[in-house]
Amino acid sequence: MPYQIYALLIIVFVIIGIMIFLSFVPIGLWITAFFSGVKIRLSTLIGMRLRRVLPRRIINPLIKATKAGLSIKVDQLEAHYLAGGNVNTLVDALIAAQRAEIPLEFERAAAIDLAGRNVLEAVQVSVNPKVIETPNIAAVAKNGIEVIAKAKVTVRANIDRLVGGAGEETIIARVGEGIVTTVGSAESHKEVLENPDSISQVVLSKGLDSGTAFEILSIDIADVDVGRNVGANLQTEQAEADKRIAQAKAEERRAMAVAQEQEMLAKVQEMRAKVVEAEAQVPLSIAKAFEEGHLGVMDYYRMKNIQSDTEMRSAISQSGKTNNQPIKK
Repeated sequence: MPYQIYALLIIVFVIIGIMIFLSFVPIGLWITAFFSGVKIRLSTLIGMRLRRVLPRRIINPLIKATKAGLSIKVDQLEAHYLAGGNVNTLVDALIAAQRAEIPLEFERAAAIDLAGRNVLEAVQVSVNPKVIETPNIAAVAKNGIEVIAKAKVTVRANIDRLVGGAGEETIIARVGEGIVTTVGSAESHKEVLENPDSISQVVLSKGLDSGTAFEILSIDIADVDVGRNVGANLQTEQAEADKRIAQAKAEERRAMAVAQEQEMLAKVQEMRAKVVEAEAQVPLSIAKAFEEGHLGVMDYYRMKNIQSDTEMRSAISQSGKTNNQPIKK
């Protein structure tokens, strides 16, 4: 009985050991690669395990490349995997480039992939051009009328400039700048509406794809609309600004006039105060003259008669002026 238990335990340990061995040594993957024409040693697969590389991520793309007739080494794929690249996408891009007869070497494709660009999509765009649609672009002609245009740019990926080349945002920005410049040089917005293809021809001739990862094949104006009368709006705003300036200057002149009037009134009040003060000194002077004997009683009455006569004459003259005025009906 104990021998049977020991034999059972040995069988269990053997099975567990085999399972651990098979999980660590991908014999099934090695067999698949062998019958697929990929010559690789089992020790290489074990070394991938030790380097923390998933053998399936390397062997399956290698089988695909071998079947497509590509000559790629295991070390190249493993190095690209360790660098953080997408091995499967890289191999698919190389196969697509080979089928499309596009010269694409492994090192350049790996550099494109490691640069953060989708190398497979780049090859597909190189074979099948891509259409980039710009947003609504507003430009103003010389007559002040705003023109709103939308363009469709057909581009093809330039494999040689994918590393370090500008992307779609630069293409859209340059096309928008070209449209604004072309519309701005037109004498009238009617010229743009009559010949929208002139915009695409002028913009296309500027070589806007320089330094980008794309080659511009065509620029087509999809839509052209008339916007605001910017010139008239600017003139209206300028007139309103001039009006406000004139009003401010008039208010300034009015304030200066009011200040001058207040100053004159202050001077008149000051003069009146001086007159009142002088008149107040007259009785005192007369009294002093009486005391000092410079003025007699008859002289005083004679002066009072003269004053009364003067006041009477002034009253008569004022009443004469009033009587000469026409009677209002």
